[in-house]
Amino acid sequence: MSIAITGTGSYIPSLVVPNDEFEGHNFLNADGSPFAHDNAVIIQKFKGITGIEERRYVEKNLNTSDIGFLAAEKAITDAGIDKETIDYIIFAHNFGDVSPGNIQSDSLPSLATRVKQHLRIKNPTCVAYDLIFGCPGWIQGAIQANAFIKSGIAKRCLVIGAETLSRIVDPHDRDSMIYSDGAGAAIIEETDGAGEILSHASATHAYEEAYFLFFGKSYNKEKDDTKYIKMYGRKIYEFAVTHVPQAMKDCLDESGVAIKDLKKIFIHQANEKMDEAIVKRFYGLYDHEIPENIMPMSIGKLGNSSVATVPTLFDLVLNGKIENQDVQKGDVVIFASVGAGMNINAMVYRV
Repeated sequence: MSIAITGTGSYIPSLVVPNDEFEGHNFLNADGSPFAHDNAVIIQKFKGITGIEERRYVEKNLNTSDIGFLAAEKAITDAGIDKETIDYIIFAHNFGDVSPGNIQSDSLPSLATRVKQHLRIKNPTCVAYDLIFGCPGWIQGAIQANAFIKSGIAKRCLVIGAETLSRIVDPHDRDSMIYSDGAGAAIIEETDGAGEILSHASATHAYEEAYFLFFGKSYNKEKDDTKYIKMYGRKIYEFAVTHVPQAMKDCLDESGVAIKDLKKIFIHQANEKMDEAIVKRFYGLYDHEIPENIMPMSIGKLGNSSVATVPTLFDLVLNGKIENQDVQKGDVVIFASVGAGMNINAMVYRV
């Protein structure tokens, strides 16, 4: 018997927002001063760094818990299980439900509880809770599910990652172009011959790095005191490129799998150039060339949906929806992420 991902599902919002939608924004520096360049130049440079051409925003009638539920339904169907046999629902997010035009986050009851109600699960021993761990939240949920199952506390878990970042961004901050919405989910359970979690690693760097991502006021100093997601992009880039490759190597080494046998890297879709630099340094630690098509990417079309990027990407590849990317039974892949905390994690998985 092994602990495996037996079903996946994702929800990709239908509202497509291309880069030219931002040409009319009044982008400002952190001190409120205007940029020297016009928006066309800002957007062009943005695309060159992040790789983002467009992103997805959730429909107004849906919230984070709603799209998490829709992804969960698909994962349950894909796994072919009875929803009443789920022992844990772990919902990774960062901002709760934020309704359109509302400045207040709603996390009472927990989003996991809301999903349980939407699923109409009657079993009271199905425990539902939320996980706040930054962008690496879904991977951390999978690590927790693995621990629950390995210890005998649970046999079957539903792990969800969802976010509606479009509702907590400052329209005057050019970083607002990075963020998007989405949801991914997976059933993780003890099973025979359906895959195996081989190793995992997690870390929190909070001595000097705790506030690299934070909540801050709008760059438009005339606006109200509403706070939005903010980040020190250069510091995050340097942190990620410095620490994530080694964490991935430590995890792969623990699994006993050789670097030449690694088939895919499912990395948090934060920034195309940053992800490429992480993978380049990761292979450099082994003095090994980067294999072609080793890293599926969705950021160009879907943007950065934080905790949802890894599970949605994995589900899309499994279902043949990313061009020139696929995984086969027996392939060894690694999941990796970095985000607010600053948190890092990785997980090696045999499909």
